[in-house]
Amino acid sequence: MPRLSVYFIRASLIYLFFGFTLGALLLANKGHTLSPVIWMLLPVHIEFDLVGWLVQLALGVAFWILPRFSIEPRRGNERLSWAAFFFLNIGILLVAIGGIPDIPWLIVIGRAMEMLALVVFALGNWRRIKAHGVG
Repeated sequence: MPRLSVYFIRASLIYLFFGFTLGALLLANKGHTLSPVIWMLLPVHIEFDLVGWLVQLALGVAFWILPRFSIEPRRGNERLSWAAFFFLNIGILLVAIGGIPDIPWLIVIGRAMEMLALVVFALGNWRRIKAHGVG
């Protein structure tokens, strides 16, 4: 498995752990009110589970499983995919940080970085998407 896929998947499992931990805290707070402030963590829980875990896991598996070229570089321009990894994780953290005290401009910047990550990942891997048996 390529190193970038390992990083994508490990990061997704870290977000899964923290997302599920926040979810457990929110659920416990719903059953027995610990503090009403805990509900402010709901956007972070959603961000970590949906984007941090699912999107990142999908990108890591996609980078690993997409067809490779027969000549070097076998996985195309990996620098774009690495940039996507960093943009995505910075975006997730910005959205999470901006979601707690509800700072809209920080959330917008974070979402823009997440979108940029997806575009950069697509650009870096576009040529690898092809029909079976096609050169």
